[in-house]
Amino acid sequence: RGLGREVALALGRAGYRVIVNYLKEEAQALEVVRSIGGDAIAVKADVGEMVEVKEMSRRIEKEFGRLDVLVNNAGITRDSLLLRLSESDWDLVIRTNLKGCFNTVKVFAPMMISSGGGHIVNISSYSGLRGKEGQVAYSASKAAVLGFTFSLAKELGKDNIRVNAVLPGYMPTDMGKSAGKAMEKAERQSLLGRLSDPKEVSGFIIWLVQTEGITGQVFMLDSRI
Repeated sequence: RGLGREVALALGRAGYRVIVNYLKEEAQALEVVRSIGGDAIAVKADVGEMVEVKEMSRRIEKEFGRLDVLVNNAGITRDSLLLRLSESDWDLVIRTNLKGCFNTVKVFAPMMISSGGGHIVNISSYSGLRGKEGQVAYSASKAAVLGFTFSLAKELGKDNIRVNAVLPGYMPTDMGKSAGKAMEKAERQSLLGRLSDPKEVSGFIIWLVQTEGITGQVFMLDSRI
C-alpha cells in the first residue's frame, strides 16, 4: 500500500523485475503485480521473522537467480507516550521497523554480492531525526535505521553495494491519514504548505538506485525543518 505500492510500480516501469513482499494484504499485492505485468511476483513473508525471510530468499533465488535492489519499506507505529506504552507494542515496532531491515539485509546481501553489487534503500522518517511526542518506539526504530545505514555503507562498499536512507516526509497514505491531527500539523510545518507525494518519493528512489557513486547518505524529501 502507499509508498510500497508506488515504489513497486515505478520499479516495474523502469524495467526491473519486481518482487512484491506483503504480510496480510494479498489482494492488494496481487493487484500491484498485475499492474506491473511481466514476471513480477508477490511473496508473503513477515520480515520480522528470519525464517520467513530466508524462505522468500529461496524463492527469489529459484525464480530470478539474482537481486539488484532492496527497498526496506515495511513499517508500523504504535503511538503512545512512553509511560503508557506497553512493552509488547515497543517490541513489535522495533521488530518490524529495525529487525526487519536486519533480517532482509542479512539474508539478501550475499545474493546481491553474487549479482555483482546493487543498492539497498532503507526508509527512515522525519521522526527518526527530530523525535516526536507519542512516538518513542517509532522514532527510536527509525533513528536506529540511520545508524544501520551508515554502518552498512561502510561494510558493503567493497562489494559494490550502495546503502542509503530516504526520509519520505509526511505522506497522505493509510498510515498518515490514520493520524489526522499529526497530518494537519505536518502540513502547517511545511515551508511549502504541503505534504509529501508518494509518486515524487518513488521517482527519487528509482533515480537513486540507478546511480553508481552514492552511498552512506540520508535524503530527506520533506519541506519541514
